[in-house]
Amino acid sequence: MKSYALQSIGLAAAAAVLLSGCGGKTDGASASGTPAPSSPPAVSASPAPSAAAPSPTLSPSPSPQPSATPQQAEARFKMSSKTFRFSPVDPETSNKAVLLTFDDGPKEKEELTSMLDTLDKHGAKAIFFVNGYRVKQNPELLKLIDERGQTIGNHSWDHIDLHKKSKAEVQKQLGDVSDLVEELTGKRPQFFRPPFGTGGDVGKEVAKEDGMLYMTWSNGSLDWDLKATKKDPQLVIKNVLEQLHPGANILMHELPWTKEALDSLLTKLEEKGYGFIDPASIDLEQG
Repeated sequence: MKSYALQSIGLAAAAAVLLSGCGGKTDGASASGTPAPSSPPAVSASPAPSAAAPSPTLSPSPSPQPSATPQQAEARFKMSSKTFRFSPVDPETSNKAVLLTFDDGPKEKEELTSMLDTLDKHGAKAIFFVNGYRVKQNPELLKLIDERGQTIGNHSWDHIDLHKKSKAEVQKQLGDVSDLVEELTGKRPQFFRPPFGTGGDVGKEVAKEDGMLYMTWSNGSLDWDLKATKKDPQLVIKNVLEQLHPGANILMHELPWTKEALDSLLTKLEEKGYGFIDPASIDLEQG
């Protein structure tokens, strides 16, 4: 089996945001239950495969630089449009790798900077799925994500349930975010995650028309669910590890307890032989 190097394989108000987070029923097989958008339920754990390939070797983290677009790197991973899990393009390549993602930002500079520092420490890349209204409030934080070499994804403007909206409404929710991100960074998002994991056929269609890969997740950290995590970093880690599987698409958020959990979580993933998928190495065609 081939081995290769993966550089980065990709509070009242706070409580209100948490309870309107991304968890809930998804368009794929990664979660169950149909929530009201204001109060998402827990995500069902994904069964872990019984066997896994040898781990890839992680390389040291490079100096932070603006991120390349996914198409500028060789496609090494492809995503299943049914499970939103990733698998290697080369069948002889190890599949022990995960995609790290963070939704609902950008919010607070201190939390974001800490997360970026932790990602750099582990040589990891991630997708930060941003909301347009937050970008408008914090344009300098969006630029920070880009300048630190991480990937920016589209998470709609207002974080609303899109599957009941008209195509024109969905186009505006996605298009306005992409336009603003492009204006601030010179790069148009190439990944889209619908709020609550429910974009429906229209959301998929609009994302494709705008050149974005549509995804929900396959591993929910439950960091947004106060009943599940109780703001406890150790419970965030526990939730992720209990759902861990090769090619996992891990959903997290820019939250204080997730920030505190991140270093230990990435260390534990590395100890289990996992590397981190660089979003720039993802095939943008859904499989």
